[in-house]
Amino acid sequence: MGKINVGRVIGAGLLAGLIMNVSQFVLHAVVLAGDGAKLMEDWKKLGLNIEPDPMLLLWLVAVTFGLGVMALWTYAAIQPRFGPGPRTAVVAGLAVWALSYFYAGVYVYAGMVILPMKLTWLPVAWSLVEVPVATLVGAWLYKE
Repeated sequence: MGKINVGRVIGAGLLAGLIMNVSQFVLHAVVLAGDGAKLMEDWKKLGLNIEPDPMLLLWLVAVTFGLGVMALWTYAAIQPRFGPGPRTAVVAGLAVWALSYFYAGVYVYAGMVILPMKLTWLPVAWSLVEVPVATLVGAWLYKE
């Protein structure tokens, strides 16, 4: 059983995180931009003057890079059992997706129901493709 190449995990994970960040930008700034703007307008009509905090956006970008690193660490960690390759990368990506996006979607929608269904579940579905693909690309770069 080989040791995890931490340097490669970080490098490949940052690549996966970059892919996820670009994908999330496309989702939120293009695909869901109108829905997000409408939600803000609706909240303002209710007297909720919520202004997005730019620092939170930077935190989200940083956490998404961290998620990419965790996806590649998961890939490296399960290689001895599943073997290296695309199938293992997809399994690692799906595990990370389930523990992050799926859990968060269920938590937000079941716990608070303050977001419309589309703004909750489309990102969950989108990331079901995004995270395994980003992990697959990162796994291509990872070598023990």
